[in-house]
Amino acid sequence: MTKTLQTPDFKNETEEAAWWDSHPDETLAIFEQAAKDGTLGRGTIARRAQTSRTSIRLDTADIEMAKTIAEKRGLRYQTYLKMVIHQHLLKESGSI
Repeated sequence: MTKTLQTPDFKNETEEAAWWDSHPDETLAIFEQAAKDGTLGRGTIARRAQTSRTSIRLDTADIEMAKTIAEKRGLRYQTYLKMVIHQHLLKESGSI
């Protein structure tokens, strides 16, 4: 099981990067184990703190289609759905 490292609240990604850089001995084993377990996440704590969680119900066929497309693009399906929603919102708002 992967050990959880306690991290401070970061104001931005630069502050977070500096913190990780200053704690190499504490983090290396945790990252290696997470990579081995397949639980190594993407993104940063600072960036994830800027996003809100939401729940929506989607048709099972739409989820399966999103999974298929996402896999072809090398993405997780949730990431792909987030991209699709964001692109559509930009288009509808006239931003693109």
